[in-house]
Amino acid sequence: MPLYKYESYNRSGKIVSGTIDVSSLDMAKKTLQGQGLMPFRIEEFGSDKIEAFAISFFEPQIDIKTKIIFTKQLAVLLKAGVPLLQALELLIEQFEKKFKRILINVKDGVKSGNSFASELGKYPKVFSNIYVQLVRAGEASGKLHLILEKLIDYMAREEDTKQRVKKATNYPMFVLGFSALVVIVLIKVLVPRITDIFVKMSKTELPGPTLFLKNVSDFLNNNFFSISIIFTVIFLLFLYWKSTQNGKKSLDELFLKIPMISYFSKTKAVVQFCQTLGILLSAGVNLAESLDIVSNIVENSVLHDKLEIAKGNIIKEGKIAKYLKQTEIFPNIATYMIETGEQSGNLDNMLLTVGVDYDEELKNIIDGLVAKIGPITTIITGLIIGFIVISVFLPIASMGDLSGV
Repeated sequence: MPLYKYESYNRSGKIVSGTIDVSSLDMAKKTLQGQGLMPFRIEEFGSDKIEAFAISFFEPQIDIKTKIIFTKQLAVLLKAGVPLLQALELLIEQFEKKFKRILINVKDGVKSGNSFASELGKYPKVFSNIYVQLVRAGEASGKLHLILEKLIDYMAREEDTKQRVKKATNYPMFVLGFSALVVIVLIKVLVPRITDIFVKMSKTELPGPTLFLKNVSDFLNNNFFSISIIFTVIFLLFLYWKSTQNGKKSLDELFLKIPMISYFSKTKAVVQFCQTLGILLSAGVNLAESLDIVSNIVENSVLHDKLEIAKGNIIKEGKIAKYLKQTEIFPNIATYMIETGEQSGNLDNMLLTVGVDYDEELKNIIDGLVAKIGPITTIITGLIIGFIVISVFLPIASMGDLSGV
């Protein structure tokens, strides 16, 4: 999603600034207003990619474990009756470096009369929109410690999913990277030497596979620098295209046409939507505001657009299950359970139940991908390296046959 920088007035009339990652300028305004801010300047970084990169690079990045520990300790202190300001002062000493500086700034803001949520909202790369909105709902209801406890579970599940995705991709990427290195070494070093020796010692022609490999090797060796530059430029252009709205949408559309990836993307959207909406509704956030937040956490832009359309209809009629079914994202069982929750007046708990159920389904999908991708990658790599090795040793075997004749 696009990155926006903003300058706003907070509730005390002070000017605050920062960055926010949302789908549109209109959404940026709504999100900031929802955080109790009055924006007077909002600019997209789209026209200045270097500035956007610099902001993303230098803005503090805090790992999820640190944030979970902070949230858990704060919930415990608040539950024990410790006032928020005092709890923050106690927690500051528990952390180091960047996060400690952030907590000091948050504490100073709260001390000067600002809300806890608005101070957290100044660090969108550290505290997500859902985190800030839930904290705001907790402050308004006087049940901040209960909201923080729900956030702990939410963040833990989200992190577990991320780690499983990394597990599904890291091993294949390592195997492919290592294999590519082996192939390059074989083609650039071993193949030329073996073929040169064979040509000098034998007057016969090279075997077909070896000749093909030699031609590939000669081409790469003669044009290695040019090829490297071309591939680097293509890769950078791809990254730039991917960062644009049209590029991201084209990739997302492509992913939805690949059966396994499509199923994974839709299941992940169901989990994100149901878990987040369930927590927001149970925290007392109204339906319209909750849907604004939820629709913007779905990563696939095509699915996001479908949910945006559904959101408008849901707000008009107040019926969730009916319009979620029309998106063709949610399975029939999921929409049936959500409809049951609507009719029974237990929508928030039913959404959380659906989110948990499909989170388990998502984990099974990821584990299945890990089980399949690893062996497939290994087989493909083995075939490529096997072809190279056979092609290299064919001339040696031919030389042995000739010497025996």
